[in-house]
Amino acid sequence: MQRLLNHIGGGYRASVSGECFEKLNPATGAPLCQVEIALEPEVEAAIAAAREGQRAWAALTGAERGRVLMRAVALLRARNDELARLEVLDTGKPLQEAIAVDVASGADCLEYFAGMAATLRGDQYPLRNAFAYTRREPLGICVGIGAWNYPIQIALWKSAPALACGNAMIFKPSEMTPNTAAKLAEIYLEAGVPAGVFQVLQGDGRTGRLLSTHPAVAKVSVTGSVPTGKRVMAAAADTLKRVTMELGGKSALIVFDDADIEQAVTAALLANFYTQGEICTNGTRVFVHEAVHDRFVQRVVERAGRLKLGDPLDMATQVGALISRDHAAKVLGYIDKGKAEGAECVLGGGRPDDAALAAGNFVLPTVFTGCTDDMTIVKEEIFGPVMSVLTFSGEEEVVARANATPFGLAGGVFTRDIARGHRVAGQLDAGVCWINNYNITPIEMPFGGTKESGIGSENSHAAIEHYTRIKSVYVELGKIADPYA
Repeated sequence: MQRLLNHIGGGYRASVSGECFEKLNPATGAPLCQVEIALEPEVEAAIAAAREGQRAWAALTGAERGRVLMRAVALLRARNDELARLEVLDTGKPLQEAIAVDVASGADCLEYFAGMAATLRGDQYPLRNAFAYTRREPLGICVGIGAWNYPIQIALWKSAPALACGNAMIFKPSEMTPNTAAKLAEIYLEAGVPAGVFQVLQGDGRTGRLLSTHPAVAKVSVTGSVPTGKRVMAAAADTLKRVTMELGGKSALIVFDDADIEQAVTAALLANFYTQGEICTNGTRVFVHEAVHDRFVQRVVERAGRLKLGDPLDMATQVGALISRDHAAKVLGYIDKGKAEGAECVLGGGRPDDAALAAGNFVLPTVFTGCTDDMTIVKEEIFGPVMSVLTFSGEEEVVARANATPFGLAGGVFTRDIARGHRVAGQLDAGVCWINNYNITPIEMPFGGTKESGIGSENSHAAIEHYTRIKSVYVELGKIADPYA
């Protein structure tokens, strides 16, 4: 079986301890590879390589860095289908999704920041007999900690702005999806990024703690669950590292009575069943106006019931396997709680009865109606293919209910009244809102949450703020006022 090593200082390196874990295919349960765990010797080696590589990388002009990163973009696009297939083996998501979105959206991100690298600048301030200016400088060594639902996209969302600004990044992928980040390290090297500027350390929570507490690390960016984010933030606090965090959510999708129902149903399907529901922004609380509730539910059930669940490598498959056996059991446990607490399961509600899928982590697309705000399935993040439909009667009411959660990641509004759309989006306590669409994340738009859903933003020019520091320089043009004369 393949043994996946850590990528340190320009090549793969075996760990000193030799400790490893087994990575399984979510769709079949079969072993994919053995993955070595990076501990203190590997972290120290990566830090040393990052120090050296970052100095050389930061010494280049922004335009020079941009040209190197553009070569990496071309390599990513050329290898899109190969990387997408590897992503499917790791995640269990449908190949049609991975080919269309995962690698391509990451390449889009890298292309955006590669183009921005030459434009990074400070400001100039005219003063009396003097002037001041600012320099935008790299932070140094950054750490990225990834999640398992969009592994290569997340690695690129973090590394693209970091590298464009002249930093080095040590990236720790989720132990459940270790493979594509290692391929990304190879691609960066092939494109001409110096050794040590992008490295991949595989591992578990111990690896993350070693990186988050290391005094040489200037910044940590994490995508993951709220408990993971809190642990990383606490670990980073001792050395006052900068942190950005994109964490969990329990987002609301609000469908008013004047909405285009078919469009709203499409959005609800995308917001609950794309990537098997394993998306942090998903609109899992679907608030539907009481006047259109029955029609909406009928169409959701009809269309979700036609979704093809099956082998993720089959291009016809629309719903794949959940990431692990334990996670599938957790999602099924939530479904059982929904039934026990009185919600009506109108679609799905368990595992498929297809014997060919028995070894995989498959859960049927599930829709609950008759939901109330106090139900467990409405309050807690499930991270699986489970939609909860609730009714409402008024705008003020639904906004208050949508905001009654410790999360604040995303929200959606469907209405033909564009004034109402803007008004409601303005009142939703969320970092990202969509009007008449859902889960669209163009690189040009900042992405991040509020409350327990995160700190800071990824993508857009806003990300530059999180990967640079401002240095102010005062230049005297006259004589110093001498109070001692």
